[in-house]
Amino acid sequence: MIDRRSFGKVFGAGAAAASLAGLSGLASPPASAATAHGPGAGPGGTAPVRGPYTSLGALKQVDAGVLNIGYAESGPADGPVVILLHGWPYDIHSYVDVAPLLAAEGYRVIVPHLRGHGTTRFLSPRAFRNAQQSVVALDVIALMNALRIEKAVLAGYDWGSRTADIIAAVWPERCKALVSVTGYLITNRDANKQPLPPKAEWAWWYQYYFATERGRLGLEENRHDLARLVWEFNSPTWEFDDATFRRTAASFENPDYVAIVLHNYRWRLGLAKGDPRYDRLERRLAAGPMIGVPAITLDGEVDPFTPAGEGAAYRAKFSGRYAHRTLKGIGHNVPQEAPEAFAAAVVDVDSF
Repeated sequence: MIDRRSFGKVFGAGAAAASLAGLSGLASPPASAATAHGPGAGPGGTAPVRGPYTSLGALKQVDAGVLNIGYAESGPADGPVVILLHGWPYDIHSYVDVAPLLAAEGYRVIVPHLRGHGTTRFLSPRAFRNAQQSVVALDVIALMNALRIEKAVLAGYDWGSRTADIIAAVWPERCKALVSVTGYLITNRDANKQPLPPKAEWAWWYQYYFATERGRLGLEENRHDLARLVWEFNSPTWEFDDATFRRTAASFENPDYVAIVLHNYRWRLGLAKGDPRYDRLERRLAAGPMIGVPAITLDGEVDPFTPAGEGAAYRAKFSGRYAHRTLKGIGHNVPQEAPEAFAAAVVDVDSF
């Protein structure tokens, strides 16, 4: 999840966000075409309409880098590309309502399962189950290469924000524009050695749990119950139902799920080594590279990880055209809790 050193006061609340009408001119598709069972239309087909949806449709698979990546695709095949990146403990269903909105606007929407989730698999059983920040970003670059996508709007939250931030900072030629929930999340592991205020540390309880063998066993044996507890804490106003959780929880049955989650959090705290091949890239990331592509940052007002100050904690890291929005009453899983506002941000940043 988010970089624990990217903010000062974890429980600060932001100001109100504008209404959707104020956020964007995002069109509402015709009600006569509505369905409650998923987008239905494939790339190039009839534009889907507003949900709620329960499916992103049949998944595709492609070999990309060290992975065979599972991903959902919707919208016209020749449309401008947007890649939507999920976090932990979530999966591609965070975008189940965002994807149809963007497809209806003419975007080719790609929603990949990150390594260790859903139908994404390592090509080699001997591969290092590595989840340091750089390799997750490199997975997305490999996916873009495999799909012959030169440039895309990148949008994400949690692990997805960090991944999109890295690509925007290091490979700006591949990132047309950026939507990043909780702003600038690129990790500096030396900074992570410094303690946070107790309330902030308490919000990160699972990170320290995962540092232990007991935590490894707990994640292995109680992966669904643990994830649901995190959902409830991260999004205190989101009244999701059992079916919504189960759709995502199925992705946690990936055989590499536990290894990837543990390595990600242990690596951030300096408790697990990364791959030496990426040391130079990690040093560059630790230096806090600027993001110069057009960007919109979003904060959920009731997300326990949202920094105080209306994005002030990370504003200086964005040197290009920029806007910040705080979404009132919204928690950590912004795209699933506020799909229209998230989709509006994508459309808006693409027009900067």
